[in-house]
Amino acid sequence: MEEEWNLAAMKSRRNPYAKQLKKQITLRISPDIIEYFKQMAENTGVPYQSLINLYLQDCVNNQRTLQMSWEP
Repeated sequence: MEEEWNLAAMKSRRNPYAKQLKKQITLRISPDIIEYFKQMAENTGVPYQSLINLYLQDCVNNQRTLQMSWEP
């Protein structure tokens, strides 16, 4: 069996899907926002971090921009 699966003889190559993997980052998010997505996660059965990612992906796909004005 060892002769058939000699891993030392195999050539390594880069993972072609590595660029598509999610990256871990740190964000500062208000507790009320986190609570909102956690509540939604309970109702849908989808983890809250996945829901946040889906919402942000929707913003990217629809090219949403923040429209905000500061009151003087």
